[in-house]
Order: sequence, then C-alpha cells, then structure tokens
Amino acid sequence: MRLKQNFILGLIVITISLPLIGLAQEVVKPSEAITLALENNYGIKIANNNVEVAENNKGILNSGYLPTLTGNAAATFNRDNITAEFSNGNPPAVLNGAESSRYNANINLNYTIFDGLGRRYDYKRLKEEYNLSALQARETIENTVTQLLTVYYDVARRSENLKSLKETLDISNDRLTRSEYQFDYGQNTKLDVLNAEVDINNDSINIINAEQGLINAKRDLNFVTGNTLDSEFVVDTTVTFLLQLNKDELLNKVYGNNVTLIQNKKNIAINEFTLKANQSGYLPTIGLVGTYGWNENNNNAASFVAVSTNTGLSAGLNLSWNLFDGGGTVTRVKNARINLENQKLQKEQLKLDVERNFNNAWDDYQNKLKIFQVQEDNIKTAKNNFVRTQEKFKLGQVTSIEFRQAQLNLLTAELSRNQAKYDAKLAEVLVLQISGELLNVQF
Repeated sequence: MRLKQNFILGLIVITISLPLIGLAQEVVKPSEAITLALENNYGIKIANNNVEVAENNKGILNSGYLPTLTGNAAATFNRDNITAEFSNGNPPAVLNGAESSRYNANINLNYTIFDGLGRRYDYKRLKEEYNLSALQARETIENTVTQLLTVYYDVARRSENLKSLKETLDISNDRLTRSEYQFDYGQNTKLDVLNAEVDINNDSINIINAEQGLINAKRDLNFVTGNTLDSEFVVDTTVTFLLQLNKDELLNKVYGNNVTLIQNKKNIAINEFTLKANQSGYLPTIGLVGTYGWNENNNNAASFVAVSTNTGLSAGLNLSWNLFDGGGTVTRVKNARINLENQKLQKEQLKLDVERNFNNAWDDYQNKLKIFQVQEDNIKTAKNNFVRTQEKFKLGQVTSIEFRQAQLNLLTAELSRNQAKYDAKLAEVLVLQISGELLNVQF
C-alpha cells in the first residue's frame, strides 16, 4: 500500500513539474520585455500613427498659405430650328437643324494675401497640436511600460512563489517517508502518516494553483509585448533598487518632465492661438484672383460671325470685410477666452494633484522598502526556527504538528518576502513615472 501511495505521489509531482521543464527556456529580462513592447504593442503603434496624422496636419500643405488652382472645361452643342425676320424688308430666312457649338476651358488661381492673421495662428496651433500628440504618445508609452513591469514582476513573484511551494512539497515528502519508517518500526502511530499525506495533498494543490496562476501571468506579459515571446520562457527574478534616488531632485524634475503637466502647457498654448485666430474675424480679408481662359464658338448660319475664338488672362484683387456677422465672432472670442482661463486654472489644479501623487508615491516607496527589509530579516528568523524544529523533529522532540507549523511559517515568510520585494519595485516604478524619469532608467 505504501509503495502504491509513494508511486501516486511521485506521479503527481512529475505531472505538476512537466509544464515547467524546458531544455532551453528563454530568460527574458525587463529591458528586453520593454523593447518588445515598444516595438510590438498595439496601443503604442496606434499612438505613433496618431502622431503621424498630427505631423501631416502641421505641414505647409495644410496651412492655408498656399494658393488654390482649379481647372474648368465645358462643351455645348445646339441643334435649332430658326426663323429670322430682317428689318430691311428682305424675306424671312428659315433654318431647320441649324447646328452650333461652344467650347471653353480656363484655369483659376485664388490666393489669400491677408486674412486677419487667422491662418498664421492656426498654423502655430497645428504645430502645438502635433507636440501635444507626441506627448500623448509618450504618455501611452509610459503607461504601457508601467503595465508591462507590473505584469513582469507579477510573473517573477509567482515564479519564486512556485519555487518555494515546490521546496515545501519536497520537505513534506521527506516527512512522509520518515513517518512511514517510524510507523514500520513502531515509533509513531498511523495518524502521523495520514497527517503527512494530507499535508502533501494540500501542498500539491497549492502548486497546481500556483502553476496555473503563473501560466496566466505569462499570457498577460506576452499580450503586452504583442505576443512576441516564445511559449516557454522565464523571467529574471533579480531586483535592483535605485537607492540613490533623491526626493528633492525628483520633485524638481516633476515640474519639467511630468507628461501631464507638459500636456497642460501645450493645451494653454493651443488655446492662446485659438483665441488669436478667432480675433482675426474682426479684420478684413484680401485675396488675389487670376484666370486664364480659352473660348471657341461655332455659330449657326443665322449668326453674323461663323466662328470666334478668344484667349485671355485676367487678374484682380478683392477685399472682404465682415462688418457684422450676427455676433458669431464675438461669441467665439469670448468662449476662447474662457477656455484659456480654464486651462490656466487646470494647470494650478494639476500641479497640486501631481505634487500630492508624487509625495504619496515617494512615501509609499520608502515604506515598502522598509517592509521588504523587515521581511528579509523575518526570513532569517523563520529559517533558523525551521532548521531547529526540523532537527528536533528528527530526534522526536517535537510533534509533526509543530514541525508542520514551522514549515508553514517559513513558507509564509518566503511568500511575504517575495510580495514585499516586488511591491517595493513597483512603488519605485510609480515614483519614476510621476517624475517623468521612467523612460530614462535602465531596468
């Protein structure tokens, strides 16, 4: 019976371990995962396309500074029945099916010389909108990198947790073997064997759940990178903290580098140009027009001239001044001033909000570093306690229940240490993102 049980337990361990066995698993480092995301993440690709659209919009071809040139052509054919009466007393002339035709073609040039400086400010506004689009793309990249690192370190944490759970299962298997030998030699009861088997089953279930959680986390990481990772890969569980970070220096960088604050500055500039463009409605518009045309008339027999052809060039200036447009320009200017004022108010609000978020993130980072250090110390204590309990258990000086409790205490300490380590690293990532330094750091 015991041999059968050992065989079944061994089969469970092998089955659980098979998905993780790889002859040459790819080790993906954080920097490599970030590179893959920057190249393949669909959200980043869409953001980059939006930047291209904004770049096209700010070009000279969309500025209104270039003239428009249009070409027109037409052909007309007539077939008429004509009765002509002459004033000199000659008898009337009757023409049936008299044919005539007209052909013309022309090229028209229109160019706005002055429009109240409206297009000048529209052109500047489009340039600022391009800059804003680039900042929005940067924000997308920062959010994607933060998302990627969150998932990456989740995979790393689950990987370390799984390792700890498997070590716990190994200890439980050793305990079962020892309990079976002791039972065979009459040194304990069958209850100790059964308790060991129950603990092995629980450890096996924990590994199965941890394995599935790790698989799901790896899928999430692969999704963020645009599904570019191999089916079998592992992540680097080494974590290095940027302990040289200085709060005052980072806070100063917040004002100049935080992407939210910079976007607000661009929105203020855009609204200033929009206000000036609307004010151009108070001024006149001066335009240049020019036409070069060709006309040919083929007249019927009743006409004095049979065929006439003429070509010509004409040019002129026109002035248009909308003296009163029903109050539309006044309304647009008032609303533009209000929108500009709102952007300036939002700037002050965002500044306070970002300062608060930075201070909260910094304090959270420092606290998580301290918690991680405490958990590191706790690991040492839990290991010493487990080693001593294990020695006493081998000597029969502690019960299996006490041994299991020491084993679980060590496992809990390891899982808590893993959680604290990656919580601290993610808190550091948030500090870097708020300060605008996330993309300047090598992970």
